[in-house]
Amino acid sequence: MLDLPRHRGFYQVPNIFGLVSLARVAGGLPAAKTTQPSRHPRRVMSQSTIRVRDYLEPLGSISVKKLLAALTVALLATVSIGAHAKDWTTIRFGVDASYPPFESKGSDGKLVGFDIDLGNEICKRLNAKCVWVENDFDGMIPALKAKKFDGVLSSMSMTPQRAEQIAFSSKLFNTPTRLVAKKGSNILPTAESLAGKSVGVEQGTIQETYAKTYWEPKGAKVVAYQNQDQVYADLISGRLDAALQDAVQADIGFLKTPRGAGFQFVGKDLEDKKILGEGAGIGMRKDDADLKVKVDKAIADIIKDGTYKKLEKKYFDFDVYGG
Repeated sequence: MLDLPRHRGFYQVPNIFGLVSLARVAGGLPAAKTTQPSRHPRRVMSQSTIRVRDYLEPLGSISVKKLLAALTVALLATVSIGAHAKDWTTIRFGVDASYPPFESKGSDGKLVGFDIDLGNEICKRLNAKCVWVENDFDGMIPALKAKKFDGVLSSMSMTPQRAEQIAFSSKLFNTPTRLVAKKGSNILPTAESLAGKSVGVEQGTIQETYAKTYWEPKGAKVVAYQNQDQVYADLISGRLDAALQDAVQADIGFLKTPRGAGFQFVGKDLEDKKILGEGAGIGMRKDDADLKVKVDKAIADIIKDGTYKKLEKKYFDFDVYGG
């Protein structure tokens, strides 16, 4: 509630003139004019003191109650806007640390990878503290919406289906999708070749969607796992005939490691813009438009000043950004 008048006809209310005028305009009336000081030479008012009667008298049939009601709405709107403003001194990124070289854990248990380096650099440029929150990939979007974190920075491809639920930053990189199988298996990434075969995918990925859309209806058994490490474990053990995933991740994170011996890419890159998207970005809530603006500018600056290339060379010997 507002304070009672200190003097008859006066209220001590900070910055109320603009809100009274707003309330008048909202009611279809012209904004009020202030009383000239010369009319009341003995009534010296500070900037925070308003002679409310001067604004009420010209209202005609509009009652004081109606004006105060409108004023209350204006005050609440102002408070609401202030309450939702965010300073972004801390940014929390959701990550599934089972996808090297983009995101994984080092021997010391710390998060490492290209996405991690990019995220830390973005936070640095925004003068924000980076907090990494580990989460299974298939639960990323629900957790983002529930405000468990502020962004998904975990090799998430930007697809039309995901864009219906969340916003995306500008592109971070663009890598293809490929199938991996045992050497000499003669398996190809086609519905005919995979009929009766078991294909492993990570839950919630574009690869799961692709396999279930094109291969499962034709007889392939698509098996979804909580993380990519589990996919490779079953591929090595023989419980899977093939695995579908990001080509760069498969090459560096599996085929070029000791556990990937005896396996190879089969067939060419898969293409489907609707399902596989056109690159990876940072997923954010649609109502955090201010964060997206800040992040997009940071990404643009990282690319422009050469920092992106420096980080890229730590993990890749080719252009991972793509066309």
